[in-house]
Amino acid sequence: MLQDLKDILPGGFSENSKVWVYQSSRAFIEKEETEINEQLYQFYAQWLSHGEPVKGWAKLLFKQFIVVMADETDTHVGGCSTDASVRVIKSIERQYEVNMFDRLMLTFLVNGKAQMLPMNQVQYALDKGYIQQDTPLFNNTVVTKKDLVDNWLVPLNKSWLAARLKMESAI
Repeated sequence: MLQDLKDILPGGFSENSKVWVYQSSRAFIEKEETEINEQLYQFYAQWLSHGEPVKGWAKLLFKQFIVVMADETDTHVGGCSTDASVRVIKSIERQYEVNMFDRLMLTFLVNGKAQMLPMNQVQYALDKGYIQQDTPLFNNTVVTKKDLVDNWLVPLNKSWLAARLKMESAI
């Protein structure tokens, strides 16, 4: 899956490019995916910051995550241009009746499939064996292209969430 990610991300973008990850409350079907990617392309092809073009990119990945990227090497992305990207996400949210801003819903990679869990049920899922300490978690807190490649999908016990959970020590 991570090799797929490296192949999908645009070349020629700085490793320090800003990244925003928006997770949908459900996976999109193929028709929706095509429509969303077209809307995202229309957005970033015309993305401006203070009248200057932003070197941007956006795509729906793994049918559930919209990743927006801005390479600030030449043009800094200011508040208004960031707001413009959020308006696109909110438009997609309304159009497809999904929630793209629920930070309390987490997604794990279980048996090769993205599985969502409310944050308050993660300990229960861990205790009952639905997920393990090494189950990969989509870490949507990544902030750069390098961070996305290196740290988007991390084992639960190496994630930001680990400190909030009671993990059985390996014997």
